[in-house]
Amino acid sequence: MADNPQKPVASTRPLSPHLTIYRWPVTMATSITHRATGVGLSVGAVILAWWLVSISNGPEGWQSFHALSDTPIGLLVVFGLTWSLVYHFLNGIRHLAWDLGYGFEKNLAERNSMMILVGSVVIAVALFALAWTGHGGYLR
Repeated sequence: MADNPQKPVASTRPLSPHLTIYRWPVTMATSITHRATGVGLSVGAVILAWWLVSISNGPEGWQSFHALSDTPIGLLVVFGLTWSLVYHFLNGIRHLAWDLGYGFEKNLAERNSMMILVGSVVIAVALFALAWTGHGGYLR
């Protein structure tokens, strides 16, 4: 009987990168954020329905909704929904451009991702500021 035991051969494959070494590409982060804002907008649709029902119930119903939406947490939720809508809209335009075959180059995709992130925050803050100061017809 031949003495030829099957020894495991040391793998030459690299190990998986550790989380502290691995850097997420900005396009991956924006893709995950796009999905998360889609879920957030679903929750926002429920809040919008609640708002519409409260308006249809007259001044008492409106006051109950308004009392919650004027709290700091309520304002944070409304701002989050505003940002989610703006971000999802801008990123949706980018996806339409991708569907047409534009913007796939790495540098261009990363630049557009950063522009969408920054632009969505700027536009959401501007919309919120317009409503907050009464220039959007909200407080008239």
